[in-house]
Amino acid sequence: MEDLLRIGDKNIKNRFFLGTGKFSDKRIVREVLEASGAEVVTVALRRVDASSSDENILDHIPGRCILMANTSGARNADEAVRIAHIAKAGGGGTWIKIEVIPDNKYLLPDNAETLKATEILVKEGFTVLPYVMPDLITAKRLEEAGAAAVMPLGSPIGSNRGFKTEEIVRILVDEIKVPIIVDAGLGRPSDVAQCMELGCDAVLVNTAVAISRDPVKTARAFSLAVQAGRLSYLAGHAPSGEYAEASSPLTGFLREE
Repeated sequence: MEDLLRIGDKNIKNRFFLGTGKFSDKRIVREVLEASGAEVVTVALRRVDASSSDENILDHIPGRCILMANTSGARNADEAVRIAHIAKAGGGGTWIKIEVIPDNKYLLPDNAETLKATEILVKEGFTVLPYVMPDLITAKRLEEAGAAAVMPLGSPIGSNRGFKTEEIVRILVDEIKVPIIVDAGLGRPSDVAQCMELGCDAVLVNTAVAISRDPVKTARAFSLAVQAGRLSYLAGHAPSGEYAEASSPLTGFLREE
């Protein structure tokens, strides 16, 4: 049976999601998407300029992709809801990544306001994927509110510091039934492999791809790492041991007793 990720009414094969900010040239986004095979693409509303085809990021996203608008720039639930409505009215569909970030220094999300926005938008028929600080109680409340997934950060946005929240995310993987998608701060393919080996359902990467020397190759490397980590998780890990254990028997060799 094919290993598909179900979110809302969509079956997704590629568990590597891509953000579209920070690319030096929007035209490379299409090439990055083709190289990685990413199916879910997130776009900030402020980067969509319908009046200029040269500046409209949507022109560079293949029709096969699932477009997920995000509420980047929202400082509270009301602003996030307003951005979601504008995105839908502008043809962005009903998939929405909730970002509510009042903190300008560390860019950490406001979980309480994110929950409020999620409750409102789910009732309006949106497929809501909220971005949060990893916290079990918040994740449970988001699940109860009807969130299609929960997106805990790996480390601060754009930091490329890696999977620093592993122990808390491990708890979410064990306790939350909707998909867990690690978003933000993942800087290396090894970071996303670590997430997937833990049992996370997908990852979302932007900065590490966009500012790399070769975004196309980097995106491909991240996508392959996601596949490897997922396969490792499904295969099951060999148990760790405290002491060395030979892979071949040492007794009976050259007549030893």
